[in-house]
Amino acid sequence: MTSAHTDPYRLTAADDSPGTQSPGTQSPAVSRGDVVRTLLWTVLVISAAVNLMASYAAAGIWLNLASGLVTLLSAGTLVARKLRGRR
Repeated sequence: MTSAHTDPYRLTAADDSPGTQSPGTQSPAVSRGDVVRTLLWTVLVISAAVNLMASYAAAGIWLNLASGLVTLLSAGTLVARKLRGRR
């Protein structure tokens, strides 16, 4: 039994199976904004984890400040992009 169910987590169009595309055409690409947002979230999570580990490990203050600054900048950029996209 096949259904016309669409996968909400799919990054390309649903009609991009190998037999349905003509030669030389590509499936729709992921937008640049999606890539930037994914990278910002990755940087945010990694820098927050480093900041947490630096705090518990009693590492140097510079590592703690640097990772905190990167966390703040990436979170601020994500918020700014979200707010700008609402206009």
